[in-house]
Amino acid sequence: MISPIEQIGALGGVQQTGAVGGAAAAEGGMFESVFRSAIENVKDTDAEVVELEYMMATGQLDNPALLTIAQTKSTIAVEMLVQMRNKALDAYSELNRISL
Repeated sequence: MISPIEQIGALGGVQQTGAVGGAAAAEGGMFESVFRSAIENVKDTDAEVVELEYMMATGQLDNPALLTIAQTKSTIAVEMLVQMRNKALDAYSELNRISL
């Protein structure tokens, strides 16, 4: 007699939701917090650049090097977020290639 295959449960006690994001969307976790902090870092550094550009344009900025430093930090933050996204997409593609 052939026994039926049982349903595979969620990993690590994460509960599934009906959302497209699946199990990770319900609990969040470390993966989500890393991406959220990277996105917040991009937003914060961009806001700093905008503020310093305004100060430079209105003549309130005494040290123009601060603007250059802020622009570099903002560029690095965006590049890091893009690389994180690329690595996540690579991992997702690799998981899709696994045959069960």
